[in-house]
Formats: sequence, C-alpha cells, structure tokens
Amino acid sequence: MFIQPTNETGRILSSRNIYSGHIFNIVQQTIETPDGLRVERELIKHLPAVALLAITADDQVLVNREYRVGINAEAFALPAGLIDPGETPEAAAKRELEEETGYIAQALQPLCAVRSSEGMTDEVVHLYHATIDPSARTPQHFDRDEFVTSELVPLSEVIAAVKDGRIASAQSVSALSYYMAFVRQG
Repeated sequence: MFIQPTNETGRILSSRNIYSGHIFNIVQQTIETPDGLRVERELIKHLPAVALLAITADDQVLVNREYRVGINAEAFALPAGLIDPGETPEAAAKRELEEETGYIAQALQPLCAVRSSEGMTDEVVHLYHATIDPSARTPQHFDRDEFVTSELVPLSEVIAAVKDGRIASAQSVSALSYYMAFVRQG
C-alpha cells in the first residue's frame, strides 16, 4: 500500500533563524533529504492552532468575520485561534470559542488535523466539531489586537459560501468538508 508512513526524516545539516515574530519564526536550513538530496529551504515555524465547526441543534453554523492581513480585507471563516504554550488542543478550542464568540461548547469532537502548506511551514491546525446552544453565552474576550463579528448562519448557506469562494480559509473548508463527508454521513 502506497499511503503508509515510513518515519524517515531528513537530516538537518544546518539551521539558522532569519526572522522572529509574534506568531512565527523563519529558519533557513540545509537538509539532506531521505532520498539523498541536499536542499536549502526556508521554513516558517508556526505556533499550532485550532479551528471549530460550531453547530446548533437546528443546523446553524457559527461564522466569524474578521480582518485578515494576508488578504488585507475582512474574511469569513470558522472560529479559530492559536494554542497557548502548555495548553491542549481541546482546551484551546473551548477557550477560543468562548473568547471570540461568547458561545460555550456543549460537546466537542475532534475531526482531524490539517497542514496548510507542508512545503514551507510546520503549522498544524486541529479541527473540532462543537455543539453549541444559542441561549448559552458568555461575554467575549478579544485579544488586544482583534475584533471579531460572529453570526449563526444556516448550514446550507455556509456550504454555498464555501462552494462559491466566499469562505476560503483552508481550515474552514477542511472542517466543513470533513464533517460533511465523515460525521454527518456516518
């Protein structure tokens, strides 16, 4: 079977930090790959994160609208955030949901973990399915540099927004696709 992990890794011959930032660092590496090639690469070392597909009993999905520097505009996406040092992905998912949206996870189920671009970053995003009750809310607690608008949107509209590109974040598309393929159908 082709899709079996080999556990082979490259041998890092040299590594030097060329940028340190708030969320990620960039390192320049010389690597001997498992197949014997010698390559030079820049790696974005990114903090791990979580994203949540939060749904009510009547199929309303929690969608955020937030400014994103990568597109220099507001984007629509599922609630997401960084995992704090020492925090588990599950604890981060619960915390981020409450902080950004004020909703409390009544139930939380791991979906999968995704990597946005293995060719340039080690970022991993843990995806969760959360069940929420619209009547169970707490105050939002934004980070000092964020402001998020959240709204419950019918699942059919969220699917349409993914299909036509209005929702394009990798973790949002992945969480919804995984949910529809493996959870909702199963």
